[in-house]
Parts: sequence; C-alpha cells; structure tokens
Amino acid sequence: MSVYKENKSLMEKYFKRYKIEAEPFNSDILSSILWELNIDGICEEDNFLFIFTSEKSSINKIVISSQLNKLKKEDLINNFNVEEELIQNKNWNEEWEKTIDVVNISDRIVIKPSFREYKKKNDEFVITIDPKMSFGTGKHTTTKLVVQMLEKYIKAGDNVLDVGSGTGILAITAIKLGSVSAVAIDNDDWCYENAIENCKLNNVEEKIDVRNCELAQVEEKDFSVIISNIQKNVLKDLAKDFKNRIKEKGILILSGLLENDKKEMIDFYSNYGYNLLESKQLEEWISLVFQKK
Repeated sequence: MSVYKENKSLMEKYFKRYKIEAEPFNSDILSSILWELNIDGICEEDNFLFIFTSEKSSINKIVISSQLNKLKKEDLINNFNVEEELIQNKNWNEEWEKTIDVVNISDRIVIKPSFREYKKKNDEFVITIDPKMSFGTGKHTTTKLVVQMLEKYIKAGDNVLDVGSGTGILAITAIKLGSVSAVAIDNDDWCYENAIENCKLNNVEEKIDVRNCELAQVEEKDFSVIISNIQKNVLKDLAKDFKNRIKEKGILILSGLLENDKKEMIDFYSNYGYNLLESKQLEEWISLVFQKK
C-alpha cells in the first residue's frame, strides 16, 4: 500500500526516500509513528516500507531513528535499519494506484479499490476501499484476522463500535455482514475524512457514524460488538473504556497483536471480566475474541 499527501512539495524535482526495515515488521505501527514526522508519503512492501520527504525537509536518518527508538522502548520492535536515497519525482498518484489491488480476505469477502474492476460472484461481499493516508486495505494480516472473526461473530441487528477505524474497512464489513449500525472512531483527521469517503463508496453512510474523537468521548454504553485493531499497549490502556461501553455478553474482537502477546493479553482481559472465546493466528499475528461476563 502506498499513501501520499496532497502537498505542494510533491511538485519538486527530487525527493528523499528512506527505506525502513524493522523486526518484527508491523506496517501499521511503523506507519503510524512515522506519519507523526510530517512526511509526504509511505509505500508499504511485504517486509519493509519506504517513506518520502521533500529534498529540503529537515527530516533525516537521525530524526527517523529517534522516532523508531520510541517503538524499541515500548518493546514493539527489536531492531530497525534506515537507508536514505535521493530520487527523481514521479506521478505519485499513478505510483499509488499501481500498488493497490483486489484482496480476497476470505471465501466471501473481497476488498477492492474504486479504480479496479472486479466481477462479483453470487455469494461474495465486495467492499470498496480507497486508503489514501489511512490504514486498512485488507492486505495486512491483522485486518484479515478481524474480518474473518467478524464473519463468524456478527449477527443481524448488532450495533458495532470500531475503535481506531482507519479507512473504515472493519465497520463497513460489519454492516455488510448484517449489523444494523456502527460507530467508527479515529483521532486522526485524515482517517476521519477517508472513512467518510469509503462509507459513501459502499453506500453505508446512513448506517455508520464516523467520528473524529477519542474512545472516552463516546457516550453510548450498549454496543453488542467492539472491534479494535491497534497495538498491545493501547489495547491495554483502553480496556476499562471498552468494558464501560459493551453490553453484557457483548463481543470484543482485538488484533494488532503478536504471537508472544497472547498469554499476557488473555490474562489481562480475563482480569477485566472477559471470557476468551477464540484466538486465531496468521503468520506471527493473532486476533483474540472475548465475551463480557
């Protein structure tokens, strides 16, 4: 996935490109913290990502390394490497479109960008997502895990809360699977705007309330399903707020977690009054499904 700002600096003849490698590689976590540097774009590959800045930008390897060291201190990555290169400018919109393709998340759910044609099969749900600067194209393993869990646990008439909604892909999927309504929240302005656009692309804007806010600002207390695909420390910080907003016997679906987080998170949420219903792993990533006691 590649995402770029609409920025005048993109008109410059040259850009600085930085190749970022990290172990373990989590594109969502890396992208999130790197956007804080006011970079101009990100291009995600399978095992690394590129970030782009203006040739005249004050951002350099030292600044980037300092940002990545924050993830090391939180034990979210073990090590990283940053390489710098000066490259000639391109048509970034064309480059972005080349990297976005149709993704078959499961036997029934297909994610596609608006500029790709796809012939729907009879039993499929096709969801249109243009990611822009938000996260959630269906390509990342954690997104696939949550969508697969939604297929199993969403029931007709459920009301859903998506925390850290990014593109809105999970809330939109929940509606397509039968939820009657959803609230999708993110504290990032770009994600907020992008989720609104994607809801319109999928004709679900009347059923999804997209908000630019923190979880503490959500006043509703009776969600039947809460989804959150972020990262371990944030999920722990939000545990109390989740509990206060989910109804009795409600379903909590979490991801953005690594395999070695499993026992810690199961124990943590058990102490908050949840029973583990299921855990699922793809590659090194896991999703946990809890039910409020």
